[in-house]
Amino acid sequence: MKNSYLLSDFTKNTLSLNFQGELTLCTITSFQKELEKLSYNDVVKIVINLNDVSYIDTAAAILISKIRYKANTQKIPVELVCENGNFLKTIQLVENKVDFKTPIPHTQTLTFLEKTGYIFSEYYRGFVAFIAFFGELFVTKFRYLTSLHKIRYKEIFFEMNESALKALGIIALTSFLIGLVVAYQSAYQLKLYGANIFIVDMLGISIFRELAPLITAIVIAGRSGSSYTAQIGAMKITQEIDAMRTMGFEPFAFLVLPRIIALMITMPLLIFVADMMAIFGGMIVANIDLHITPQLFIDRLNEVVAAKHFFIGLIKGPFFAFLIATIGIYRGLMVKDDTQSIGFNTTKSVVESIFAVIVCDAVFSIAFTNLGI
Repeated sequence: MKNSYLLSDFTKNTLSLNFQGELTLCTITSFQKELEKLSYNDVVKIVINLNDVSYIDTAAAILISKIRYKANTQKIPVELVCENGNFLKTIQLVENKVDFKTPIPHTQTLTFLEKTGYIFSEYYRGFVAFIAFFGELFVTKFRYLTSLHKIRYKEIFFEMNESALKALGIIALTSFLIGLVVAYQSAYQLKLYGANIFIVDMLGISIFRELAPLITAIVIAGRSGSSYTAQIGAMKITQEIDAMRTMGFEPFAFLVLPRIIALMITMPLLIFVADMMAIFGGMIVANIDLHITPQLFIDRLNEVVAAKHFFIGLIKGPFFAFLIATIGIYRGLMVKDDTQSIGFNTTKSVVESIFAVIVCDAVFSIAFTNLGI
């Protein structure tokens, strides 16, 4: 690409602008600001010479037209010296199509109240859209479950394998490490008071009631919930969901309900695995650091930890699964027609799922405590 040059000369109240080389969007930036700041106070005539220009594009034609328009508004005659007919046609085309009279609108800065109103308006629209999704989900689910022949068992089993069973490894490892860490930190404090055996009580109740369900839900939200958003979002971008509706298939029955049902069925199983692995990790630390044998650990666990704590953790599973799957699918359906929207909604899906799970767990804790369970 050839460079472009501007040779300006101001003689006898005549401003001469001599352009050379290629005038394109990339090359005119070197002197564009200088030209836009030109003052025509003492100028009687302007001469624009394009005879030494080898190429011109519409961006350069707009620049030249703006110079001519600015001069004409100040009633200064402009002489355009150009022997190339194509250049003249390009400049004429630009002048016919571009409206230099209308100023480019600047972005208006919103006030604090306007920003606050806009934010609340966005949240309100999002809330209404989620309630509409929730209502359609329950109507479809009721209609879906009233007829056994409508249940899509194949899709449910497929989602159980993809969303939950393949997550057993990461959940088992995460829960095992959590059990190790909690037991190790607790052992240091219990040794100070000679209360080594009470590590069993603390681990059993905290893991069964709170830690295992929460850790499992967080891992599933980051793994399966985000995948729901990405999968359905990609289907929406490629218009597969619209194609399903066109062919008479209900997206809720084929895409939404199998994922929700599958996760609600398998979440208690995942929590059970998390319970066992976390207790196993705590047992190892208790044996090594506090010299509590595995047999003594199991006997003490059986004596002091009631079965209700174990079942309370399992009961939370379907509720956590419903929240994770619902939010993940809803965010997938909210994806717009661009790939950036997938990343944005996937991030929101994970954050909102974890927040909803924590709120739900807090509600369960308050309710069970007040009921004396």
